[in-house]
Amino acid sequence: MCQLLGMNCNTPTDIVFSFEGFAKRGGMTDHHSDGWGIAFFEDRACRLLIDSAPSIQSPVADLVRSYPIKSLNVIAHIRKATQGDVNLENCHPFVRELWGRHWVFAHNGNLVDFTHDFRSIYQPVGSTDSEMAFCALLQKLRDAHPQANAQNPPSIAEISKTLSEIVPTIAAHGTFNFCLSNGQALWAHCSTNLYYIVREYPFTTAHLMDADVMIDFSEHTTVDDRVAVIATQPLTDDEVWHKMGEHEFMVFKDGKPCPCCMAQTL
Repeated sequence: MCQLLGMNCNTPTDIVFSFEGFAKRGGMTDHHSDGWGIAFFEDRACRLLIDSAPSIQSPVADLVRSYPIKSLNVIAHIRKATQGDVNLENCHPFVRELWGRHWVFAHNGNLVDFTHDFRSIYQPVGSTDSEMAFCALLQKLRDAHPQANAQNPPSIAEISKTLSEIVPTIAAHGTFNFCLSNGQALWAHCSTNLYYIVREYPFTTAHLMDADVMIDFSEHTTVDDRVAVIATQPLTDDEVWHKMGEHEFMVFKDGKPCPCCMAQTL
């Protein structure tokens, strides 16, 4: 299946180190070669880069490696096609607007017999179950808060509660590992495999599993910095990654699990 990567921080941070190893999984250290994409949030909007070529061969991936874009929330995806052709419109992450913000979604898994109401506001561009699920999720989220708007959106806690009620109805169709963000927080749901790590002071070194690359985070951070990284499989071989439980739903804000809406098992 696909590979997910998410990053949530308390101060704008680049994802160059993690992406260096992650991108290798798109055709070198793993067989995921059906396209890839990455989205960087800048306040309400995101900078989206997608390519239907394998990330290991993509010049767009080279750009990400050489251009340290700093962001509070990042979501990346490497595709192994289960539903839908290998083309640009089926590449994750997917982006839609809700309450005056971009929302970004990437999915790892396969949803069987999942259908979408084609009368709803949100419609898929491509032909994947993933994009249909994203459209359905946003429509249900919108319907659950009919009085909300860009000037008066629901709180992170309110959104998290609603999502915790919506997600099981979609996950019932199969494997539904995902990362979702609106630039304010990052939501993650695990059906099978999803890991996370929180890096904070005192920072140490880390070595990538997929490339012989090491970094000393203490040389690039301050004592106040904090970064949470979420991935389908651990990216480093000398750090302790926490495996999320089956059907576990987590919210990350300011580089750590959000205290106002702690992890739940759905």
